[in-house]
Amino acid sequence: MTVEIRRVGETKDLLGESPCWDARAHAVCWIDSLAGTLRRLWPATGEAEQHGLPAPVGSIAPCESGSVVAALKNSFARYDFATRKLEILARIDIDHPDVRLNDGKCDPWGNFIAGTMHINRQPGDAVLGGLYRLRPDRCVERIAGGFGLTNGPCFSLDGRTLYVADSTVRTIWAYDYAPEGPLSNQRVFAQTEGYGSGPDGATVDAQGFVWTVLTRIGKMARFAPDGRLDRMVELPATHPTSLCFGGPQFEVAYVTSISRSTHLAGLLPQDGGLFELSGMPAAGMPAHRFAD
Repeated sequence: MTVEIRRVGETKDLLGESPCWDARAHAVCWIDSLAGTLRRLWPATGEAEQHGLPAPVGSIAPCESGSVVAALKNSFARYDFATRKLEILARIDIDHPDVRLNDGKCDPWGNFIAGTMHINRQPGDAVLGGLYRLRPDRCVERIAGGFGLTNGPCFSLDGRTLYVADSTVRTIWAYDYAPEGPLSNQRVFAQTEGYGSGPDGATVDAQGFVWTVLTRIGKMARFAPDGRLDRMVELPATHPTSLCFGGPQFEVAYVTSISRSTHLAGLLPQDGGLFELSGMPAAGMPAHRFAD
């Protein structure tokens, strides 16, 4: 099966991130993290809109209400598309100039999981921040620590395994997961050092395989549930960042990319664009929603 790729629209993000498909609206949402832009696009018609959020934005996920939940620098917020209102829901337990929330995704029980990134660390410095869980009652709990750059949280089909990467050590970890309990049984799921890139955004397809974007080599990888590399897909962007599945049957994938981030710059005219991939080896799954 050949994967076909086309650019969707003409948007150009500095740091495109966190795509998610809203099956009710039949639209793909994503962010320009550095610009603080929230984008929404209806592929069937080409209609598009954009909204402003406080930059930097780490990630977004759909809500039961039709809004999106967002990880901002050190807080979680809900943005209502209809009213264009932003509501702060909760704050994390750290406010440090070099620490901010980054990638996130909802679990099957309506919680939002997001982790931090800690930049400018010196040798021997402790990693600040961690992995946080926002509950629908707006309580926040820190469920893991030690993540220098959190990326790609996603869940197995039964929700009982959390996959989450620390891009600084080029490792995807797996944990046993319970919606009201601590993480347990941390283990290495996959290491990407041998491919020349840390793992970035990730998702799980309908066969239970884990997809992750390899930002520094312009590809994405599919790993079997046992951690074995299944295949690589080359992408038409210098530095792709994240992916989600979408479309009427979740048969296509959407990939975001970088034109110019803090440390990376694109070399191609289409860098910073959104890309649609058809002919995928498996369909995806509906995005879990935050139970607001």
